[in-house]
Amino acid sequence: MKVSIAILGLMLVALQYRLWFGDGGVMERRQLEHRVARLQQQVQERQERNRSLEAEVQDLKQNLSAVEERARRDLGMIKKGETYVMVVEEKP
Repeated sequence: MKVSIAILGLMLVALQYRLWFGDGGVMERRQLEHRVARLQQQVQERQERNRSLEAEVQDLKQNLSAVEERARRDLGMIKKGETYVMVVEEKP
């Protein structure tokens, strides 16, 4: 009788170990849940960035002044008759 109780106890311990630390166990599930949460956050951030870029593309397609502003800012372009002035600040 004592031997069978000891065997059942060992089986219980072995099953509990698999439940907590084995493949598909509680620890692995928690890690996967955290990973899914991080990935969902990344997807949300990228969707927001995509919406922003899409709005910028639409603005550039439909609005000539947006193209002009972008050319001035990014490429340093100026119109005929304008004078380009560059202000350089000294470092303290």
